[in-house]
Amino acid sequence: MAHAEPPRPLRHLVLVLGDQLDLQASAFDGFDSAQDAVWMAEVAEESTHVWSAKPRIALFLAAMRHFAQALREQGHAVHYTALDDPANTGTLAGELGRAFHMLRPTRLVMTAPGDWRVLQALKATAAAHDVELELRDDRHFYATVRAFAAHAKGRKQLRMEYFYRAMRQQHGVLMEGDQPAGGQWNFDADNREAFAKTGPGVVPEPARFPPDALTRAVLALVNQRFADHPGSLDDFAWPVTRPQALQALDRFVRERLPQFGRWQDALWPQQPWLWHAHLSAALNLKLLNPREVVQAAEDAWRQGAVPLASAEGFIRQILGWREYVRGIYWTQMPGYLQHNALDAQAPLPAWFWTGQTDMACLRDALGQTLRHGYAHHIQRLMVIGLYALLHGVQPQQVHQWYLAVYVDAVEWVELPNTLGMSQAADGGLMASKPYIASGKYIQRMSAGSLCAACRFDPAQRVGARACPYTTLYWDFLLRHEQRLAANPRTVMQVRNLARVSAEERARIQAQAQAIRETV
Repeated sequence: MAHAEPPRPLRHLVLVLGDQLDLQASAFDGFDSAQDAVWMAEVAEESTHVWSAKPRIALFLAAMRHFAQALREQGHAVHYTALDDPANTGTLAGELGRAFHMLRPTRLVMTAPGDWRVLQALKATAAAHDVELELRDDRHFYATVRAFAAHAKGRKQLRMEYFYRAMRQQHGVLMEGDQPAGGQWNFDADNREAFAKTGPGVVPEPARFPPDALTRAVLALVNQRFADHPGSLDDFAWPVTRPQALQALDRFVRERLPQFGRWQDALWPQQPWLWHAHLSAALNLKLLNPREVVQAAEDAWRQGAVPLASAEGFIRQILGWREYVRGIYWTQMPGYLQHNALDAQAPLPAWFWTGQTDMACLRDALGQTLRHGYAHHIQRLMVIGLYALLHGVQPQQVHQWYLAVYVDAVEWVELPNTLGMSQAADGGLMASKPYIASGKYIQRMSAGSLCAACRFDPAQRVGARACPYTTLYWDFLLRHEQRLAANPRTVMQVRNLARVSAEERARIQAQAQAIRETV
């Protein structure tokens, strides 16, 4: 009687994570359908190591399922574990261990992960099973980590602007010969307008994609499995496939990019989308390549459809800031996660998870964050992040919140933006000053619209109607006076303290303490 032969071991098991959804990724170089297979796994750990909001969980799972479908259509064998599989161990390490025993690959191959924690878990699992893990460069980015490290070597200070200029020159982006287009590198001064008191006017509808059957199944699963997690899926309409992401890019370049630069810092209540791109989630999932995004913006300028200031401001965020942030993350981890240069120790207010606060600007930004999993960069930095910084929230708690609630949050990009840029916790490595302001900044950038709907007055720093931002701003100056006085970029703010009497200082500090105790 003939006996069935055991299945032949795989040559390569190609590991694909939820933020590596790129058919052209380096992990697929040399892929042979006769010898290789793809491994993907939905695991609860990735939604619970921080208390992830429902829109973020749903986006990753929906995009992963659609990508697996695309791989199968290309003839790839895909070993995919769904979240509700009864055998699912709930962790990447556990699922990879199961796959190893079942498939017996001779080698694991993957594009380098974007998350330090995940990389360590996969390395440990491969070592435990005595199988080689081949890590390949992530070609999604313009710069390798090695190239960034070479740029950073020997510099007393790392500043994005100089890195950005070098990237422009190296890749020939917005260049006229060896000079920057328009005769200057940076048009930021042209991109800081607030709306008139009448508001933003008619803003184009964002590219939204009604969930198909595959995505609807994910939404039902997330609502059932993560019922106690924050956020809502009622309005879920993010792009979850490459064709959808390309459509979103085209819509942004045609309809929103022309006004993006002028209004990118402006705020307006109940207007979550405004003139922003909403492409970061698709970029971070690798549904879009940054080169095609940058090229589309530059082409639009060269064709006369977009002002140079808008094109440059947008490209700087991708070719400059996004690449710079990744370099900071991978050259500074794992120690970067522990930074707390300002010794901030306050707990994160519970209402960050509900949006239920009397501060109108925060209520608006938090509410839309929980509803859509999205807020634009000024809301993140100068509304939500500013409050946490002035309040003195422990930066690791702020980091965990940002990582949990935003659909585009992957640790390599979120952590430096939060600890370094927003919370000034890295001692000035990433940004040359803490981004601090009183409530008057929010009043100015929203043309008074947010403050008009609020019971607090940004002009008052003490008393029943004092704006908590303004109170905490002055308290922040008092608490960090020596440090801020030594920084050329904040010394003028500190000098304003000279006009504040000892009695007024005491009142500010007492009111600030009361604010912290009532949250």
